[in-house]
Amino acid sequence: MAVTVNEIDLPLIFCPLEAARHPRAHLVDERAKEWIRRSPMCAADEERAWTVATRSTEFFARFAPDAATDDRLLWTSLWVYWGFAFDDNRCDSGPFSTRPAAFSALAGRVQRALEAPTARDEGEGFVPALQEIGAAFRSLGSQLQVRRFIAAHRAWLSGATWQVGNAALGRMPDLDEYPAMRVLAAGGEPTFAMLEIATGHEVPAQDMERPAVRALPEMAIMVAALDNDRHSLCKELVRGQTDQNVYSVLMHHQGLSLHEAVTTATRLRDRVLLRFMEVHDKVRPGAGLELATYLQGLRYGIRGNAEWGVRVPRYLSLGHVPDPMDDAPLEWAEKPADDDRSAPRGLPTVAWW
Repeated sequence: MAVTVNEIDLPLIFCPLEAARHPRAHLVDERAKEWIRRSPMCAADEERAWTVATRSTEFFARFAPDAATDDRLLWTSLWVYWGFAFDDNRCDSGPFSTRPAAFSALAGRVQRALEAPTARDEGEGFVPALQEIGAAFRSLGSQLQVRRFIAAHRAWLSGATWQVGNAALGRMPDLDEYPAMRVLAAGGEPTFAMLEIATGHEVPAQDMERPAVRALPEMAIMVAALDNDRHSLCKELVRGQTDQNVYSVLMHHQGLSLHEAVTTATRLRDRVLLRFMEVHDKVRPGAGLELATYLQGLRYGIRGNAEWGVRVPRYLSLGHVPDPMDDAPLEWAEKPADDDRSAPRGLPTVAWW
């Protein structure tokens, strides 16, 4: 994508959802950073610095502001730290990022290590770190909650494998394939699956399997993923990592300029958010406590991801050393760029929303 940082003019984010943050997030994060310091998943001080710079407790404290205990917030936040570190050092860069066969084998070993507490892989530091998190989840959550997280984790790794394969081939997904891949590769499934572990509320299977309830986390993930494409664009331009985001897809397949791609992507993102709100408002009135808590977590997650993403060093730091967290007040768009509340047209993979 032959554009420069100076060409970017990103509009304000539209997000009329409520914001909240766990009141003890800063205390929990001190424990999280201590865990990262002794964890084998970061091979060097620079990796550790960038992992801490994701501010993952700050991130998940906005998804689960009502986490039942500090330990529940700690271990769910630690998986977010783990996930960002794995994404940065195994998916987006590093020796596996351009070798899909090797990455697929790694993803399989990592997933099995989560599923089987007895599995061993001494050559990969991410494995024992993930197993420690998995053991904590088994002690905190129900068997069903842990199984849901494991299935969501498998879905994420399948999307990451898809994305690495595209990158290795120099293949640009089209606008219909991109959301299908991105919903998986963004890591939203395991992130939202942890809501039940964090809050302690288990959604009954008959509620979770309803089509509308299944559609809501997909839409929430898509909104957050498109926001993250926006958040990371400047950094990716500087680092030359713009092979697969919504803007490069639109520019490649529709011949748009960057400015036109930003406008089109913003309209798409706002339509998905409005559709999420439309479906949510139909489901929420009849929801019991467990489902209502989960649905509120989806709302918190969309808003929290947007708030975190416009401030976090992971996206804002353009150099080799992460900058401090930006605490400047946020401004929001007063209205959507597109007020159509139906599912996006011309995209069969998400038309069922």
